[in-house]
Amino acid sequence: MPEPRRFAAVNWLGTWTLYQKEVRRFINVGTQTIAAPVVTTLLFLAVFVLALGSGSMAVAGVPYMQFLGPGLVVMAMTQNAFTNSSSSLVIAKVQGSIVDLLMPPLSPAEQTAALALGGLTRGLVVGTAVWLSMAPFVGIHVHSAFFTLYHAVMASLMMSLLGVVGGLWSEKFDHLAAVTNFVVTPLVFLSGTFYSTERLPEPWLTLAHLNPFFYMIDGFRYGMTGHADGSLSAGLAVMAGTAGSLALLAHHLFKIGYKLKP
Repeated sequence: MPEPRRFAAVNWLGTWTLYQKEVRRFINVGTQTIAAPVVTTLLFLAVFVLALGSGSMAVAGVPYMQFLGPGLVVMAMTQNAFTNSSSSLVIAKVQGSIVDLLMPPLSPAEQTAALALGGLTRGLVVGTAVWLSMAPFVGIHVHSAFFTLYHAVMASLMMSLLGVVGGLWSEKFDHLAAVTNFVVTPLVFLSGTFYSTERLPEPWLTLAHLNPFFYMIDGFRYGMTGHADGSLSAGLAVMAGTAGSLALLAHHLFKIGYKLKP
């Protein structure tokens, strides 16, 4: 007679299965999820470097193309990490398949971890593809492997967790579009992606340094170029603190079944 499956303190099999589902979901449509961000990023590079005649410019002693490259990589990474986890939840709500996420014996922590790691993986895959595609034009320079890897992982994780929170809050794609258009995109564009925040007058300089997105751009750029506009130690702490806070919030929302249960 069949017996119920018993799990340990952590349902590793269920967490791994949900993570695999998230990864396969974006790999199966790689043209849309990986190739499209590469093309978009190359267009940004062409507009800012070629159309504006910025090829000979330098920012803080760094050639503009090398200065711009890390910002574009992080922008592609974070937007795709956010989209992966947020769209997964919203699609499940709209299609009525959210029950497939709620019924398996997964704890709120396991659900949060699997979805967040799925978005993290997509962010890193897209970031690597974008980096390699820009290499012939910008070159691949690594000043600090630690800062490059740390900020790539933490930026993707932070935005993936933000996507989980946004997906839980959103009931339809209009709500998710509002989060993207009024929260994610403005914070990314105002974080020093295309310019050095050192050129900003007060109080805009202070406001820029209050933006957590600034630190993920600044730390990753330092890892690749050796130039940073802000405090590197503050960046390490802000990234870890923001990701940790978003993880706790996502866990809490899953635990109470926020907008998941009737």
